[in-house]
Amino acid sequence: MKTLELQLHREWSPALQEDWNALLAESPSHCPFLRFEYLDIWWRRRGGGEWPPESQLALITARRDDRLLGIAPLFWTPDHLGEPALLFLGSIEISDYLDFIARPEDLPAFLDALLPALQELRTEQPFSALDLYNLPEESPTFDALEAAAARHGWSFLKEFCQPCPTIPLPDDWETYLASLDKKQRHEIRRKLRRAETLSPPARWYMVSERAALDAEIEALFALMEQDDEKRVFLTPLMRETMREMIRCSFDLGCLRLVFLEVGGEKAAAYLAFDYLQQVWLYNSGFDRRFNDYSPGWVLLSHFIRWAIENRYREFDFMRGGEDYKYRFGARQRCVMRVRLQPPAA
Repeated sequence: MKTLELQLHREWSPALQEDWNALLAESPSHCPFLRFEYLDIWWRRRGGGEWPPESQLALITARRDDRLLGIAPLFWTPDHLGEPALLFLGSIEISDYLDFIARPEDLPAFLDALLPALQELRTEQPFSALDLYNLPEESPTFDALEAAAARHGWSFLKEFCQPCPTIPLPDDWETYLASLDKKQRHEIRRKLRRAETLSPPARWYMVSERAALDAEIEALFALMEQDDEKRVFLTPLMRETMREMIRCSFDLGCLRLVFLEVGGEKAAAYLAFDYLQQVWLYNSGFDRRFNDYSPGWVLLSHFIRWAIENRYREFDFMRGGEDYKYRFGARQRCVMRVRLQPPAA
């Protein structure tokens, strides 16, 4: 069998887009955060300003007979402690799931070839570690990477990163409600009834018109910034990054931006991706003036019911272990961090 041909990419190339997304579709960690379009925006904006402009692309592709078999979406940067490191594109703050991109059968050989290539790269661009965040716990990367590390003398450390609760969706709404704690089931029904009896009744909707999208994005930001932490998070550069990501997701047909209105005013919003017949809940915002009406619960209930009725298979809350996720029936999942250090030169 021919050996893999590895290529280091120092510049982002639109020519990779078609092959990239085709390979991603056959990869175990197929998710919105690994699509070419998302990482294109992320890299140009350096994660909304999370990483310095001097960060450098260290993307490595592997081919055999001109067929793309593996992508290591990496970049070089001083890490948050100031040490030079290689990280996944997308790290760390705004991309919930990251991984190498390869078919399962090609992954071990790809990683086995990748580590020596990174060792060679280290002679011209020193780094202290390959520091990989937000790997889904079920990814086959862990076993393949640990085996490759052992063969090439790299240290390997795997640790818990964050919870990512998710709801496997049943076939109908009543079955879903029956799966919940009795008190929670009662609360959802009570809050929905109360919202319906308002005058006028609370209304929820999904953004469906491209012409209205920019105004709806600003409405989302206005709700988000009522939270102190999110206000700090929404720097001018982060706002521009999110605007571009939301517009791109809409144009790709994988955006779900939903709002709840109370008395004609926006009381709650959820920003989500619609991808692979799964809802990926990404962010939210709430108007505190309407807290008495539980707008977050009401809107989330409508959103989950919509997903069930439209035959979605999963409702993924993504990173964060907030209590409400489990009260809505989520099961525990997590993402992991893997840190590898090369052998001494």
